[in-house]
Amino acid sequence: MAQSGTRNQPRISGQIIIDELIRNMELGLLEMGYSILVPCVFSIYLHPDDHARLAGVQDLIKEDAKRALAAKMAEWNGKGSLFRRGNTKKTYKIAQNDFWIEFFPDTENAVPPADVEIHSELADVEQPGYRGAKTTLMEREPSVTQARVSRDRQITRRQADRVFGEIRYKDDSGAQTYFITQDEISIGRGGEDLWVDLPLYTSDEVSREHVRLRRNAESGTFTIIDKSRNGTWLNGRRLKRDVEVPVPDQAEIGVAETLKLAFEVRK
Repeated sequence: MAQSGTRNQPRISGQIIIDELIRNMELGLLEMGYSILVPCVFSIYLHPDDHARLAGVQDLIKEDAKRALAAKMAEWNGKGSLFRRGNTKKTYKIAQNDFWIEFFPDTENAVPPADVEIHSELADVEQPGYRGAKTTLMEREPSVTQARVSRDRQITRRQADRVFGEIRYKDDSGAQTYFITQDEISIGRGGEDLWVDLPLYTSDEVSREHVRLRRNAESGTFTIIDKSRNGTWLNGRRLKRDVEVPVPDQAEIGVAETLKLAFEVRK
């Protein structure tokens, strides 16, 4: 956890908050095999007086902040600036379809006036083994507990930020959970010239694009399509290539007899 130097700021401002969000995002990056996950869930704690003073413009600050965070991620993904590890180019991405930002008043006398404390996570539910980034504007230790952050986020979670389902699995990068936030996702090893939404870090028995999941926006039900050379299994039954098949709300997806993905719909 890194701290910035003390700034002589008598009052907190929207620009200071946005600058601190970007710094927090940079500190919370999680490198994986073929991509780098960027924090996208931010809980912002302000002194009660500052929170009240900014209450009428918080939505405008959130809007500007989302644009600034997206611009920073686009800058990282710009031509010639992709992160490299050896010969592998890694794309910066978020695990949800948008950034989530919420303001909270500090009611425990932990955040001084003109200061801000920010807690971030990679997704709406914490990633296994990932503790998130916690930063402050002034040079002090973050003092809001993680239990309080989780409670506040649970209270203020919005339907628009809904996660439609999740996929739990373990590959060469360790145990992971992927949150489905869009109506179609592609799954496979991916590559420099082939984007997949869920990159699996494993052997080449898994195709670069191995399988697709689609969600019916009206019914909320999912279907699966095998796109691979070495096969996909749904609850132990091998699928025919390029044939769309319904997926139960809870299912095990076998990928090339190499990985098993535990799929579950979020109601």
